[in-house]
Amino acid sequence: MEVFLQQLINGVTLGSIYGLIAIGYTMVFGIIGMVNFAHGDVFMVSAFIALIAFLILTAWLSVSSVVVAVFIVLIVAMLFTSIVNWAIERFAYRPLRGSFRLAPLISAIGMSIVLSNFVQVAQGPRNKSLPPLTRGEIVLMNSAGYPVTLGYTQIIIWVVTALLLVAFWYVVSRTSLGRAQRACEQDQKMAALLGIDVDRTIAITFIIGAALAAVAGTMYVVYYGVISFADGFTPGVKAFTAAVLGGIGSLPGAVVGGLLIGLVETFWSAYFTTDYKDVAAFSILAITLIFMPQGLLGRPDVEKV
Repeated sequence: MEVFLQQLINGVTLGSIYGLIAIGYTMVFGIIGMVNFAHGDVFMVSAFIALIAFLILTAWLSVSSVVVAVFIVLIVAMLFTSIVNWAIERFAYRPLRGSFRLAPLISAIGMSIVLSNFVQVAQGPRNKSLPPLTRGEIVLMNSAGYPVTLGYTQIIIWVVTALLLVAFWYVVSRTSLGRAQRACEQDQKMAALLGIDVDRTIAITFIIGAALAAVAGTMYVVYYGVISFADGFTPGVKAFTAAVLGGIGSLPGAVVGGLLIGLVETFWSAYFTTDYKDVAAFSILAITLIFMPQGLLGRPDVEKV
């Protein structure tokens, strides 16, 4: 029971990170029907930005408060990552929006390669590490010599993720921006005829997705303490898997899918072997899509005539 509870805590923490990344995939797909395969590398870039900001604050500016450091780093990472994603949408995706369907996909794969290689050249191929920011933990129970702990870092990840998801849900469901996004999702031409700036709405969607990826990148660095230029591919693919599992285009589905992928990966590693944890996650996706092609919370496609 103790092992189960500990892995449940670890799985929810990892799934929260996947869920934040998955929202970026599902938002872009929901509005323009495109899979932004560069989103995983945007997450990786944000992690490096967060790492550099942490080192500047702690080593150069001697900021001792962890809460202040995390808050400043989140703002910096969200700002710079949003600029990167805005530039990608403006120069790599927007000119191809009216082209054949494979063109944006090829452009996204190209941007993924560009970002990965740029970070490799700029930061080097070796892993970059960050000293632990928080070392404390709360012992929830201690039975049979196996303590079940909840680390302060995990608490930070849970709280930040929950607050951002609530704020983001409010933006999408209760604001004019959210109404414009839903209108563009249903019909871009009709939305433009009704006075909605479609290009601006799509650009803001990319910015919001980048901001959430920046939060995920910051939490990833804080939690694991290490990042490399190649760490955009695997988390990105798993987050995309989470978006498909939950129902591509569904925001709650992206979060649910992220939590499920994180839990499956963590429990498989704990009870079986870490060698096949990725196989287990993708197997769950395949089984789900066989019986529920639209995903767990997705809506079936309706052809417009």
